[in-house]
Formats: sequence, structure tokens, C-alpha cells
Amino acid sequence: MRVAVDGTQQRFSHYRDKDQLEVDLVIEQDDRLWGVEIKKSASVQGKDGRGLARLAEQAGHSWQGGILLYTGTSTLPLAHIPNAFAVPMDQLWQKDTP
Repeated sequence: MRVAVDGTQQRFSHYRDKDQLEVDLVIEQDDRLWGVEIKKSASVQGKDGRGLARLAEQAGHSWQGGILLYTGTSTLPLAHIPNAFAVPMDQLWQKDTP
């Protein structure tokens, strides 16, 4: 799917490779790419980021970062994945306070 916002176009898709590693949402804009993985678990295990890691490897210089949304309470860096973090899902609905 393609969506135009402010004159720029984003492409939304998913990723799955021959090893069945997948990423739920891939966002592309120009030569930049981001990944979003969604888990219903309250904890993050090393295997949870494997799809994001593979996507980052395949994307090379286009990789901008990734988010693994989960039901836990802490924002955590995802080891060995550049600019990728596990983020509590409820952060999507919290207002920023000045």
C-alpha cells in the first residue's frame, strides 16, 4: 500500500524471508526503511527481534530503525540491531507532557 503525506510517499508492507523470519510492518520512504514488530508478550526474548535483525541486515544503509511493540513496561534497546528498541505498547496511547 502506498500513502502520500505532505508530498512524500510512504510504502507499507510486511517482510518474510525463506527462513520464515518476518516483520509485521515495513515502512519505506525514498531509500529509507523502518520495521515494526508486534508481540503480545510482557517480556522480550532474544528470538523476538530476529525478524527485525534480518530486515536490518538485508536493508543495509537504508535501515533507519525498528520498534518491537510488546505488553511490558520498559523501553529496552534490542541487542545487535542498530537503532531498534522494544517499546511498551501502551506508549502509543500516552500523551506527551511538557
